[in-house]
Amino acid sequence: MDKPGKMISEEQAFSRMSRLCAQKEYCSYEVRRKLTRMNLPDQTVAKIIGRLKKDKFIDEDRFARSFIHDKLRFNKWGKRKIELSLRQKQLPADLIARAFSHFSDASLNESLLPLLEKKRATIKGRSEYEKNGKLIKYGLGRGFSINDILACMKIMNLDELPDET
Repeated sequence: MDKPGKMISEEQAFSRMSRLCAQKEYCSYEVRRKLTRMNLPDQTVAKIIGRLKKDKFIDEDRFARSFIHDKLRFNKWGKRKIELSLRQKQLPADLIARAFSHFSDASLNESLLPLLEKKRATIKGRSEYEKNGKLIKYGLGRGFSINDILACMKIMNLDELPDET
């Protein structure tokens, strides 16, 4: 963010982070990384994050709900992939579970069927079995559960579904 060797004051760093957090949701892990790149001491970083939380610029619960909503709507990710991304951002498991409780199972899987139907048209394979295997692999890569993928494939009336293992 800043040139190496250039010092930034605590107040300037707080001002920059509050402006960033006002524009977009950030979790404390992301803000900590940004502040660390500014070569600020750990004690100052903790102090700035504390102020940002106190002033409601950072709210982990709000961030998690917003992150889940955006990944479902724009990226068409499944629950598992979203959960792993939130864990990478070092959010506690109970906070992640609480954020997911705001979403129904239907809303978590609503993008799966159209996604599989669109992908199905582009998959090439020697047999239906091979194509279905690739489709399942694609759905798993997007973060959906095998049970949800197979249920959608049954709705699509696909023959020769691979065995559940």
